[in-house]
Amino acid sequence: MTDHITMTRPFPALPGGVRLAVVGLGYVGLPLAVEFGKTMDVVGFDINGARVKELSTGTDFTLEVEDEALAGSLGLHFTEDPEDIADCNVYIVTTPTPIDAAKQPDLSPVLSATETIAKVLSPGDTVIYESTVYPGATEEQCVPVLEDLSGLLVNVDFFVGYSPERINPGDKEHRLPTIVKVTSGSTPEAADFVDALYSSIITAGTHRASSIRVAEAAKVIENTQRDVNIALINELAILFNRLDIDTEEVLQAAGSKWNFLGFRPGLVGGHCIGVDPYYLTHKAQAVGYHPEIILAGRRLNDSMGSYVASQLVKRMTKERIPVRGARVLMLGLTFKENTPDLRNSHVVDILTELQEYEIDVDVYDPWARAEEAQKHYGIDLVEQPEQGAYAAVIVAVSHHQFVEMGAAGMRAYGDPAGHILYDLKYVLDKCESDLRL
Repeated sequence: MTDHITMTRPFPALPGGVRLAVVGLGYVGLPLAVEFGKTMDVVGFDINGARVKELSTGTDFTLEVEDEALAGSLGLHFTEDPEDIADCNVYIVTTPTPIDAAKQPDLSPVLSATETIAKVLSPGDTVIYESTVYPGATEEQCVPVLEDLSGLLVNVDFFVGYSPERINPGDKEHRLPTIVKVTSGSTPEAADFVDALYSSIITAGTHRASSIRVAEAAKVIENTQRDVNIALINELAILFNRLDIDTEEVLQAAGSKWNFLGFRPGLVGGHCIGVDPYYLTHKAQAVGYHPEIILAGRRLNDSMGSYVASQLVKRMTKERIPVRGARVLMLGLTFKENTPDLRNSHVVDILTELQEYEIDVDVYDPWARAEEAQKHYGIDLVEQPEQGAYAAVIVAVSHHQFVEMGAAGMRAYGDPAGHILYDLKYVLDKCESDLRL
């Protein structure tokens, strides 16, 4: 980022002087817009017209915000028209940052949002990014776009900040105001303003980082750390399976020590843990360092869908259940329990692998939206599984409906002549299932 003389123009007073635009109204942006909308005027902007229309009617299909909360955010209104955010003086970007087919960072959504903002950017404005990126991306990728398209200079005419999102989809305990927020800015004065802005809605407090790069790095390692730890437990689960030792029993025994970390094996999906490490490794390789542990963890976690499928096929063969043409029921498709979030779900990996064995898979998920499953994965969800029809039932997601169903309810879908109940989520006691991860 080019160094310039910092402008002396004061930042807008909180909250009355702030005219805020939240760009991107997904799992991150909507809760943020709603919270700010309780105390100030907020424009929620999204390029998805259907999403804007849905929110304007007072409903959020992601279930992150209750209808009552939407109605109670009196200062918030929604739009898909960029002209409606032209009068704002603070912009918060909450667009997704996925990876492409080659597992490289895809900054196109955040850069597209940046272009939209740059076209309406005015002197004195502040642009804050929440999207997860690699260290340096805000200043190296986004700021040049803001400068080029607006004709303005950073830290002379406008400021930037970075405050990484920490939304946990489906978590009704850890909500936006109760999660400590990391903040940063392009100058000390900008950092003060960004911190004050978030402090106005975050009851848990803030942590002000010394620079934008530090804040970016802090975010990307939060999920990288979890990814590596889960990879270790997944590897142990594979090992213990070969040793004929129950992984959950081992983890419970080890967990009796106060400082043992309580990770469990499983599929690592979602918009964060399975994606963020690739942003960090991309930057590492760009500066000439080849990360070993991070990439090894990613490879192992990405292979778990294939491992699950192979374990099921082996068990079916052992029990003399015909594999080719068998019907299997998958309970759950979302990336985690009790949320409709389908992003980067690795349940799909199991399904794809089973289809290689010419197995027919039905997917049942009371949380997922049928149109989203078809749009993103080409999967037609079943409205209700058929009783007594399946050679195997896989508990892939621990939705509360499945937990309440219990082993008897799950086995009711299995073929009475013989079937396998595979519990990937440890929702059943060891004696109630035939296979556990």
